[in-house]
Amino acid sequence: MPLYLAIDAGGTKTRCLLADNDRVLARASTGTVKLMRVSEAEATARLTAVLGEVAATASVSLANVARTCFGLAGLSSPAVRAWATRTVAGLAGGSLILCGDEEIALDAAFAGGPGILVVAGTGSNAIGRCADGSLRGAGGWGPVLGDEGSGYWIGLEAIRAALRAQDQAPDQATAEAGQASPAGAPTSILLREIQAHWNLASLGDLVALGNLRAPSATSAPPDFAALAPVVAQCAAQGDALAARILQRAGEELAGLVALVARKMSGQATAGAVSHAASSRVAASIVSEIPVAFTGSVLASIAPVRDAMISRLADTLPPASVRAEAV
Repeated sequence: MPLYLAIDAGGTKTRCLLADNDRVLARASTGTVKLMRVSEAEATARLTAVLGEVAATASVSLANVARTCFGLAGLSSPAVRAWATRTVAGLAGGSLILCGDEEIALDAAFAGGPGILVVAGTGSNAIGRCADGSLRGAGGWGPVLGDEGSGYWIGLEAIRAALRAQDQAPDQATAEAGQASPAGAPTSILLREIQAHWNLASLGDLVALGNLRAPSATSAPPDFAALAPVVAQCAAQGDALAARILQRAGEELAGLVALVARKMSGQATAGAVSHAASSRVAASIVSEIPVAFTGSVLASIAPVRDAMISRLADTLPPASVRAEAV
């Protein structure tokens, strides 16, 4: 009986499933193999280990795999495609289907039918399938160039906003002297909680770590996405700064949905267009837009999800958002 291998590789974790025609034989998971987050050597080692684990659990040889489907974050990069093709070919037999991790989630949501999926985990993007089967997308440009509304974006924007608030809140002594506040103790709950989460002794340490771009002898570049739950906790405690960040995240994700809806309608416009304008165009020509969501941010941080749904209700009334994450 032929074997089938399925790999779901997102920005945080990688899940693998091995099946035959009738049943799942084994499952396993490991850390991310996304090359924008780990080195090629580490990604290869992780993928090799997780595929070896499912083969051992099922007591089969991966040489007997008939087809592999690899849903992988960052697949728009030729280097990522080349690595994935080369690595899977060295580990398993049969043919290979490569697609974005958002595309396999879209299939999970709509079983090949039309609809829009918005993804917000470590990164963010949106993808839609038209009635004719063609795909349209928006976002997914990575943490430096895009990923608005994602966990990475939330963490980074929270630090930026908290530092701006720090600058705008002079201490009593410097206020009397008419001077700006020095980089002393954090003045906001958000900044204090971020500093505590990273076990940093001072605001200066936070600034140094936040600006680190290459590994040092003592530190690795910061994982801004890991701060999203911290921001959510601060918002739940009443911190207005954190709440505004989560509100903005949801609105950014609503904008991605609107952009995809506009593309699906075939009404592309030249030049820059605001999210609100995109929404109005799509709403004027689409009668119903089924929307699903996935990813840790939208699944677990209710204020982001609620803000997205609220913005869509205002700007894209045909959108019908599912209640549960894919």
